[in-house]
Amino acid sequence: MKYFLFSLGLCCALLVGCGSSENALNFFSLQDDIALGEQVRQEIECDSSELIILDSTRYTAIYGYLYGIRDSLLNSGQVHFKDEFSWRIRIIQDDSTLNAFCAPGGYIYIYTGILKYLEAEDQLAGVLGHEMGHADLRHSTRQLTKMYGVQTLISLVAGDREIIKQVTSSLIGLSFSRTHEKEADECSVRYLCPTGYNSDAGALFFEKISKEGVVNPPEILSTHPDPGNRVEAYRTHKLTYGCTGTLNQEERYQKMIETLP
Repeated sequence: MKYFLFSLGLCCALLVGCGSSENALNFFSLQDDIALGEQVRQEIECDSSELIILDSTRYTAIYGYLYGIRDSLLNSGQVHFKDEFSWRIRIIQDDSTLNAFCAPGGYIYIYTGILKYLEAEDQLAGVLGHEMGHADLRHSTRQLTKMYGVQTLISLVAGDREIIKQVTSSLIGLSFSRTHEKEADECSVRYLCPTGYNSDAGALFFEKISKEGVVNPPEILSTHPDPGNRVEAYRTHKLTYGCTGTLNQEERYQKMIETLP
């Protein structure tokens, strides 16, 4: 078992990447993020009764496709912890859930529901960029510091299985603050900007959700009062950073999604 290099003193987390984050105080070190992510990965992937993970050896084409998009974002020069974090991708088979999340340390999980809901590759890149932004800015462990008391975090460090299960459940359905969501949106634009993709493609997801009036919106929308404001912010960031990419790769995306079960 990996143990966390946990400090009981309130440590000021490094402010990097796509903006200055609120709640900068974080009990977790960078190495703690990496170790916690591995614990969460084990908890998610060893308990098949909760979440079904598509086998990466059986679905090599779709995984290779996703890793190609991920690599484009990592090679943008904008991801601060590009080399420190895992950035490992797994697909969760659940067509009813429009969600994706990135655990600390860069462990990325994408539901088949959102893969089938999106319409083009640039939209997926936008969603991936958003989730990667949360990890790169260490939002999850900032939120855990805020949610749990010191005693609970000490138990987490000690490897308490029940606490690890509790934290894993919290991370899967974690709701971020408006500020953190805005920062992750900005990261999405910045990561996509050098790639040739339409850099504000993440906004198209919110437009579609808003237009169709989805009954149970994903966590990515849970703390925002108005998706319209969010769309406007994406487009403002695109102008601010001078992004000119137009690729959406809709046809290629649709062909790849057909390989999902």
